Amino acid sequence: MDTGDTTWMLISCAIVLFMFVPGLALFYGGMVSERNVISTMMYSLSSLLIVSVVWVLWGYTLAFGPDAGGWIGSLDYLGYSGVGQEAMAPLTIPHIIFSIFQLLFAGITVALISGAVAERVRLSAWVVFSVLWITFVYAPMAHWTWGGGWLSKLGGLDFAGGTVVHILSGVSALVAAMMIGRRKGFTNKTVPPHNVILFFIGGMSLWFGWFGFNGGSALASGGLATIAYATTHVAGAAGGIAWAAIEWARKKKPTLVGTVTGVIAGLVAITPGAGFVSVTSSLVIGFVASFVCYFGVNYLKTKFKYDDTLDVFGIHGLGGIWGAIATGIFASKEVNPAGNDGLIHGNANQVVIQLIDVLVAIVLAAVGTYLLLKIVSLFVPLRVEKDQEEVGLDISLHGELAYNSASVFAEVYASSAPPVVEKTPVNAPLPSNT
Repeated sequence: MDTGDTTWMLISCAIVLFMFVPGLALFYGGMVSERNVISTMMYSLSSLLIVSVVWVLWGYTLAFGPDAGGWIGSLDYLGYSGVGQEAMAPLTIPHIIFSIFQLLFAGITVALISGAVAERVRLSAWVVFSVLWITFVYAPMAHWTWGGGWLSKLGGLDFAGGTVVHILSGVSALVAAMMIGRRKGFTNKTVPPHNVILFFIGGMSLWFGWFGFNGGSALASGGLATIAYATTHVAGAAGGIAWAAIEWARKKKPTLVGTVTGVIAGLVAITPGAGFVSVTSSLVIGFVASFVCYFGVNYLKTKFKYDDTLDVFGIHGLGGIWGAIATGIFASKEVNPAGNDGLIHGNANQVVIQLIDVLVAIVLAAVGTYLLLKIVSLFVPLRVEKDQEEVGLDISLHGELAYNSASVFAEVYASSAPPVVEKTPVNAPLPSNT
């Protein structure tokens, strides 16, 4: 066991936790209506709490237990049996810190899905869905890709979660949004965040946390972690520049919201290749990601009229697909001998393998999410009542408001109170001009 590597993983876990809560919670909370801030943050927090328990009891062993036929992990680690302080060969870090690092990945993947159904999904349905989804969708994909399953044997490259995290969450989010239906008053247009400051703080917290997310995936504090650090930062910067440039060219006004969204698009796209591609390649990957995601958010969503509240599919789904394919194009064994060369280094077959990875993730997410939501709906309604949606989920589900100001109270009251109809008394005099 190496104390330097262990220290880095402890730090990475803390950074990823900060990225998750409060980072993602603030990012999502700032984008929704001011009447649904608390409920949106609650989805993120509940995902962390639920997945933490499920992971210890059975999630971790299904994902990372000794391989059982290439399809799922065995039950050797059920209830964290055998997950302790000893080094986990061939790694030089304690087994338990590796498992906690992976726990945070699993938790944030579930939370990402909530962005597509925010402002209308019932919390009880979300809780049940979270337990089922992490068990039957995430755990198998994590095992196939990282736990010694059949996709890893095929040669697929996913350094930190392009398929396992972003494609799974993005596609699942799209399916969930379509099954639960559009929000009341859905306009088929992107609604500006109600609080750009919260959104910005959350977005920059995500960027900060991504260094632990991608850098920590090296599972050691050596050169590979530094490559992942550099590619992560550069891809995020390139993505931000590209989105701002698109807005500048189309609307003559580059926005802060758009620029931050571009940063996130670049970070999503570099995730599968962070430890497999060069820094120069990460520039291209991040830059192109904004064009791909901009198309998804501003054209696909309008064309097909689906209500993905916070554009989870447009950013994470499409960004993850591009990133996984780009890894097959730009990967280099010179960067990471444990990986493989990609298309530009003479190995076109790696693109084919990456496409198989992408297709598997899409099918698993789409079919799995559809079936699980159908099962949940048999016991718990997926959507809140109409009056709850009108009032806002903060007050109707949680009895709290994000902003205790007179204007917000007035807005909530106006949306929930019946209209006041003034009646003229029977004996009232007629107007003088009659």
